[in-house]
Amino acid sequence: MMIRCLAAFALVILVFGCTSVIVQPVNRSANIKHVCIQENPKVWVKDFLPVLLEGFERHGISSEVFQDAAPDECEFFVTYTALQNWDFATYMTHAEVRLIHMGQQIAYGEFHLKGDGGLALNKWRGTRSKMNPVIDQLLAAY
Repeated sequence: MMIRCLAAFALVILVFGCTSVIVQPVNRSANIKHVCIQENPKVWVKDFLPVLLEGFERHGISSEVFQDAAPDECEFFVTYTALQNWDFATYMTHAEVRLIHMGQQIAYGEFHLKGDGGLALNKWRGTRSKMNPVIDQLLAAY
């Protein structure tokens, strides 16, 4: 009986215990209404930017994407990175989102699959299901 319990516990840890989420949420006093998101051409996770745009919109914050020079009217900037790995198919293993105001980071969100997901079946979940909880915690005040 004890061996079965330990085996079941190990299986739960193996399948579900491989995700790390770290969030430093933005303070409501920042009064964010619009952000400018710097496109990161090194990110190959094709739906990452649309998921990020949808997340800000869901919290009532409009956004625009820029590539090279930041628009002059932007007060709040967002930078991001996302990495993927391959195991029968590509899947996102790590992502970071930073919210910057006047050159200072005011919020941070990170998703990370420990050990690139190992044998966890949930490693193939989509970008939206991995990032929405991070974005929602990041922007919880909005």
